[in-house]
Amino acid sequence: MNTPEIRIFTDGSCNPAYNIGAWAAILLYDNEKIQLTGETPDTTHQRMELLAVIKSIEFIDEKFDKVSLAIFTDSQYVVRITDRKDKLMKNKFITKKGALLHNSDLIEVLIRQIETHTIEFIKVKAHQKPVPDEKTGLEINAINYNIEVDKLARNRLRDIVNKSHPYL
Repeated sequence: MNTPEIRIFTDGSCNPAYNIGAWAAILLYDNEKIQLTGETPDTTHQRMELLAVIKSIEFIDEKFDKVSLAIFTDSQYVVRITDRKDKLMKNKFITKKGALLHNSDLIEVLIRQIETHTIEFIKVKAHQKPVPDEKTGLEINAINYNIEVDKLARNRLRDIVNKSHPYL
């Protein structure tokens, strides 16, 4: 029996002027589409990209058993963690200069998730033009969902900024 696959599209957004960020994910399973969003104060864009993936996997852990994950992201930073994980863990998340690696807390969580799940990370080009839905193919759908998840994250961030600073 094949392990069911969930496709996840993630993105993060940050407003450095107000020091807040938002993340979003779209999960596709069977014919179901689940949207997740969240927000965080005192953050960076890279942390939002990481949180989008981490929170998606946490959600899946609560709802599903034994699934494989295809995670689509436009973040090279996130995609490269798989290649760098052994070196990062060996060096205990310390840089060559002796400082703690930025985002080491979230990177460590993601590495644990990578080691306990079947995950394939797929890099999607950011900000591509949408392709009509009547066409089929993973790449075309990936572009459309990447655009949609980007809008989800940016809209969530815009809502937070407007709530926090209603006179803007």
